Amino acid sequence: MKPISFVLSDRPRHAVARAALAGVSLLSLVVGAAAQEATSPRRGVSNPPAEASVQLQELNVQGTGRGVGNGLDGGAAVRAIESPTGPVSGYVATRSATATKTNTPLIETPQSISVVGREQIDAQKAQTLTQATQYVPGLFSGTFGADSRIDYFNLRGFVASDYGLYRDGLQLLNYGFGYFKVDTFGLERIEVLRGPAAVLFGAGTPGGLINQVSKRPTVDPLRYVEVGGGSFGQGYAAFDLSGPADDSGHWFYRLTGIGHTGGTQVDGAPDDRVYIAPAFTYKPDGATKFTFLSSYQHDNTAVTSNFLPYSGTVRPNLSGLRIPRSLNVGDIGLNTFRRDQAFAGYEFEHAFDETWTIRQNLRYSFLESFQNSYIGQIGYSDPATETRLARYQFRDSAKVGLFQVDNQAEARFSDGFFRHDLLMGLDYKNYQLHDNQASTFPGPDISIRFPVYGQRVASPLPYLINADTFEQTGLYAQDQIKLTDRLTLVVGGRGDFANNLVRDRLNPANTNGRSDSAFTYRTALIYNYDFGLAPYISYSTSFQPQIGSDANNVAFKPETGNQIEGGVKFEPPGAGYFLTLAGFDIHRSNVLTPVPGTFFQSQIGQVRSTGFEAQFTASLAEGLNAVAAFTVFGLTVERSADAATIGRVPVATPDNFASLFLDYTIPTGDFRGFGFGGGVRYFGRSYADTLNTFRVPDYVLFDAQVHYNWENWRLAVNATNIGDRRFVSSCNAVNSCFYGDARRVIASLAYKW
Repeated sequence: MKPISFVLSDRPRHAVARAALAGVSLLSLVVGAAAQEATSPRRGVSNPPAEASVQLQELNVQGTGRGVGNGLDGGAAVRAIESPTGPVSGYVATRSATATKTNTPLIETPQSISVVGREQIDAQKAQTLTQATQYVPGLFSGTFGADSRIDYFNLRGFVASDYGLYRDGLQLLNYGFGYFKVDTFGLERIEVLRGPAAVLFGAGTPGGLINQVSKRPTVDPLRYVEVGGGSFGQGYAAFDLSGPADDSGHWFYRLTGIGHTGGTQVDGAPDDRVYIAPAFTYKPDGATKFTFLSSYQHDNTAVTSNFLPYSGTVRPNLSGLRIPRSLNVGDIGLNTFRRDQAFAGYEFEHAFDETWTIRQNLRYSFLESFQNSYIGQIGYSDPATETRLARYQFRDSAKVGLFQVDNQAEARFSDGFFRHDLLMGLDYKNYQLHDNQASTFPGPDISIRFPVYGQRVASPLPYLINADTFEQTGLYAQDQIKLTDRLTLVVGGRGDFANNLVRDRLNPANTNGRSDSAFTYRTALIYNYDFGLAPYISYSTSFQPQIGSDANNVAFKPETGNQIEGGVKFEPPGAGYFLTLAGFDIHRSNVLTPVPGTFFQSQIGQVRSTGFEAQFTASLAEGLNAVAAFTVFGLTVERSADAATIGRVPVATPDNFASLFLDYTIPTGDFRGFGFGGGVRYFGRSYADTLNTFRVPDYVLFDAQVHYNWENWRLAVNATNIGDRRFVSSCNAVNSCFYGDARRVIASLAYKW
């Protein structure tokens, strides 16, 4: 269970830090000089207005009633201008800053991106990031089934949970067993960017990333409380308070919190959490904004995903039995996962004039976790009858510190021929992981019919004690060039300098590391017709450093990837719906592959992912919201250390999936405020072994909800997997299969004033 994680060397740390700070100073001087020059109007140049992102929150206006489905105000107000970090009116987002790091309309963004707004999260009563993204194309969430510890994703066929999770544009690195996990109640929106994003964000997989956007202080007073409960004895209480903090209109605050307790679908496994997020904004004038964002979260849960054999889950075992979903494969007295995490940082923005704006986003993230449990993963101890699971004990303590800063300068101008939105940036991250892993192998087995708990064999012995360091500095530039009023060219490039070091505290002679650098780039074209049609094409590359070494003690090279994507977006003005279609072809090289008959890995692997995605989001009429998605994959191993796997499909990824969700609230009449809806989710087959001998069948799940809005109150009942279908979400191997979520029913009562 040695984790795949990478870290950076001490040697260049101070030099890299000095370079980053020097770059910030140089950037400030360049921007200052350019700003002085830009204050004089140029002949023949029409400077576009400064970005609306300096606004704290856009004003509300009386409109068509879109969004009536979930708002406690009855849907009488919609936003005239959407902020890329603010609320989404209804289900149809119009702007985002994730794909370009600038405030860009989605219809002008030449890349696939999906936005799940607060209203949709509330309508579906999604309590985890996994649940909130189950209606997004290209993304397979819940790979490890009902896992209360971590949110796990595949994007376009590639794991995105390690390198691809972000919060407010800054990365959440998940290596080893130091998992970051953000409570969805603290989020305003979730943005899923598909395809390589290395040009702006640095290291990452070619599948894409998920950016979680935090709630921010509002101009208007906000008072919101909610209580609820449901399946497995779960109960929760939440509050969200925001508004002006003074009479001058310069200070604003927000305080968000939630606490919940209860069980899970696994017997004896708790799911307790406390989350609190203070934030404030200072706006001395219309050109400057400083927002402080922080949060603290404590989790007390257990290993609920289990690691079960194919026989007994996907298929009945030799005794004709299936392993109960509720079986605690760990031990009711020995199945613990605890986590404390904290974030503290700020976003600063200043617009010098209509041309130049600078930003600095900074955050320090801290995490400390402890896990101690029995794990399956090794099949049956009685292979003749398959009624007893073999287990081993695993214990881990991890401590993570992550510092990040992203400095940006944006210039919006015309050169006399073309209009430009030029972005230049310098970012730096420093990741520290202290990881201590121990095990007892084998541990006591357990009956799947009559489990007996409390058995102990021996105390776990450490087999890995590492102190890992990772540093990365990136210089990037991007230009969104309006070649005509309709045709936009996006070009960007980035240079990355990464250093990693793994200090082996048990065997110091095994300490190793390496330094890497890379240049990644993106080029794209999009054409916007007046009636809302926007075809586009793009080509982009990715870069991801690796940790570890091969059988000859040679450190692995970084992974690389490239993608070509073509598609079309359709958003007729005023129609209230958005349709996107995209086809892609991704090559991922230097993929780690097992060497047959050994515990080593080699790096001759290459995987190709081709596919098609479609998404439709709409507020079709007053009170009616919809989202539909479809994905089809063609995943293939093109090179591998095991020749038998070439041409095969990688494990744990469905070959296609589709979904549809509808929600309707009656806008007028005697039943005004009453609403209902539901969804259907289909997941295609996948494989449980690298030779594609064992197949995990497809499955269909149904969701439903009813709700009633009356004045400031909202009462709702939500149910997911309403038929309580028992299904295997995926298998990583024949002894590592995972049950998906059982039926979950939640009743909630909210009050807003």
